[in-house]
Amino acid sequence: MASNLHFCNNNQKSQKVVVVMVPFPAQGHLNQLLQLSCLIASYNIQVHYVSTKTHNLQAKLRVHCFDSISKIHFHEFSTPNFISPSPNPNFQIKFPSHLQPSFEASSYLRKPVKKLLQTLSSKNRRVIIINDSLMGSVVQDFVSLPNAEAYTFHSVSAFTLFLFIWEKRNRPFPIDAEMLNELPTLEGCFSPEFERFMKIEHDCMKFNSGKIYNTCRVIESPFLDLLSKELIDNNKKQWALGPFNPLTFPKKGPNTRSHNCLLWLDKQEPNSVLYVSFGTTTSFSDEQIREMAIGLEQSQQKFVWVLRDADKGNVFTKDSRKFELPKGFEERVKERGILVRDWAPQLEILGHVSIGGFLSHCGWNSCIESISMGVPIAAWPMHSDQPRNTVLITKILKIGLVVRDWAHRNELVKSNIVKKCVEKLMASKEGDEMRNRAKNSSVAIRKSVGEGGVKRMELDSFISHITRY
Repeated sequence: MASNLHFCNNNQKSQKVVVVMVPFPAQGHLNQLLQLSCLIASYNIQVHYVSTKTHNLQAKLRVHCFDSISKIHFHEFSTPNFISPSPNPNFQIKFPSHLQPSFEASSYLRKPVKKLLQTLSSKNRRVIIINDSLMGSVVQDFVSLPNAEAYTFHSVSAFTLFLFIWEKRNRPFPIDAEMLNELPTLEGCFSPEFERFMKIEHDCMKFNSGKIYNTCRVIESPFLDLLSKELIDNNKKQWALGPFNPLTFPKKGPNTRSHNCLLWLDKQEPNSVLYVSFGTTTSFSDEQIREMAIGLEQSQQKFVWVLRDADKGNVFTKDSRKFELPKGFEERVKERGILVRDWAPQLEILGHVSIGGFLSHCGWNSCIESISMGVPIAAWPMHSDQPRNTVLITKILKIGLVVRDWAHRNELVKSNIVKKCVEKLMASKEGDEMRNRAKNSSVAIRKSVGEGGVKRMELDSFISHITRY
């Protein structure tokens, strides 16, 4: 009798489908895949999240997953020690080259990931790997397992990704010429070392079973259709499962502490405050910070400014940079501006009723969060996908304006330009129109998440696919 029971349990075990998430070790990537982990775990599917101890801790401390994170199985694998230099704010190319040692070290995850996949494969009906497009080499050994499938996660917008592939394949079919108007060059977007790294990783994508995007059809349907063309996707399945971030926040209990900036925002008028943040990979020169401060002050607009340097490879190593602000700046703006020098709860800030605009680098994480919260963007791209995300935000969706054109990326942005752009976004009829369009996009996204909505249907479709018999 006991042996029969044992057989039944093993049989039940072998019927399970498990998901293994393999994120790239940079904040925007760690965050997106941890949020997707929470979404998949909400379907009662076991999810394993794989990184180093440092990067797992970073992801957990900064994530906005309120319910399902306790269900995630975290695996902490070792890599050789890597140097973790401070960013250089004076480099002409703004790509965070100081993170390259951390990126290179991630390749050492291949052996422990292979071992984990073999163990899970022997105990479960199917192993589903969702790996960042920059981690293809780490998961490549899944091809030796008969019950494993890999899906590549792309952390950029469908618009940016389509153009990247389309150009790489020598423009295999014509597209709307308007889309190419003022399209920024890729020059200055990446360091040569990172371009080599990308090529190696992208060469490992050929064995995947499909692609996943953190975007949705209500904002990027034309570009998702273009990505599904046979000449671009090689007949691979694709799913737009975004936005991954929560769209509502749980009510704070009496013993829950809010961040100081949220308490300050509670006292402000609706749509009256500009949120200023350039993500985790941007470092400004002292001169540029002074110009920004003067522009913000002269605009007379209220603001929350996250003033911190780019992340290091190990975000827990101390020696933060002291920023040189104009003399007396903080005292003069204290009634209408607040500076945040630590980690800021960006999603909750963008979701606050007092926020009316976002001065941003236009990283895709920030863009999708801003769109889902209905906040227009003053776009100041720095590197990577950001210049082309700027085109999507400002020219196609028309929910933002350009602070600095990519063609002038090496020029100092003077305070008068900052002032003019902030005033236009926050205190003009044109800014109000952008805000209305952004709010309409947010409403459409929220509807798409509900029963019968296009995002819900897409997520259900993906879950049905990976759990199929």
